[in-house]
Amino acid sequence: METVELKISSVDWIYIVIIGAFFGFFISLFLYFLNSDLQHSSTIIFSVTTAICISLCASLLITISNNFILPSVNEKFWYLISFFFSFCSGAFGFLFSFAFFLNFDTQIINLIKPYWLYITTTIGFLTFLVGLILHQFISMKYKNESIKNEILLSKIKTLENELNPHFLFNALNSMSELVYIDQQKAENSILNLSKFLRNAINKESIISIEDELSMVETYVDIENIRFEDKIKLEVTNNSSQTLQVPKFSIQLLVENAIKHGYDSKELIIIIEIKDDTISVTNNGKKASFVQFGTGLSNLSKRLDFLGIGKLHYKIEDINTTFEITLKGKQ
Repeated sequence: METVELKISSVDWIYIVIIGAFFGFFISLFLYFLNSDLQHSSTIIFSVTTAICISLCASLLITISNNFILPSVNEKFWYLISFFFSFCSGAFGFLFSFAFFLNFDTQIINLIKPYWLYITTTIGFLTFLVGLILHQFISMKYKNESIKNEILLSKIKTLENELNPHFLFNALNSMSELVYIDQQKAENSILNLSKFLRNAINKESIISIEDELSMVETYVDIENIRFEDKIKLEVTNNSSQTLQVPKFSIQLLVENAIKHGYDSKELIIIIEIKDDTISVTNNGKKASFVQFGTGLSNLSKRLDFLGIGKLHYKIEDINTTFEITLKGKQ
């Protein structure tokens, strides 16, 4: 069986403390009606306080175990250490509550005082069993999340690999013509295409804005072979932050601008980066409406899957602008 480290989030611990409080409350009700000597509000208060103390001790001890102890020991000892801390959580939690209530003359404390050591041991073993169940639950949750992450990563990689084949065909055809016209330019174009494809197979899904803009420039250089240098880029970066974007995100918007905006005249594509917003517009043909085809849908899905931002567009009087609004400015 694969050993999985017990990973519990802060939200999980809040739920555990709340459940512990309710569990202590119901136990106190059982004791309350079981023995007439315990029919006092102090019974409920002590039981609930004890349950909360046990939950808080579990939070502290298991967090210490996960962060400082388990990473430094062999995995075969993980279960033993985790269950030991589970036992200590129950024992220490009960002892802390018991020691506190010793300062008050209550019926329940007087009743359990002669048996405090046995009760401490018993509660320790009970939390040991609860820890075993909790460990299995968290392990299954962690494994399920790992599977979901792997599926999501597979979807992202599939979308990234949907490189427009027409771009490759056009680029190779243009380069084959250049071989007879301008060998130096043909060589530079082949190197640019090699650089572009090398970036395409890069395993990183999110890259820096500088790397993405570098790929955009390489892409435009390749496209200008068949567009006779009529595609111009104007890039303005006014962001004070170091932005991270999905690979080929801006490139895809530039590709879309060329595909739908070029009208045989010089096409100026303006890329403006301000705060966490990246806008791409051009002076070409104005779109009467925008329909998300394969490329734009691909980008929108990747932004959503990566949880990094959203894709928007706006049709203005002169042109159409696409915007990537990164997370934090949506």
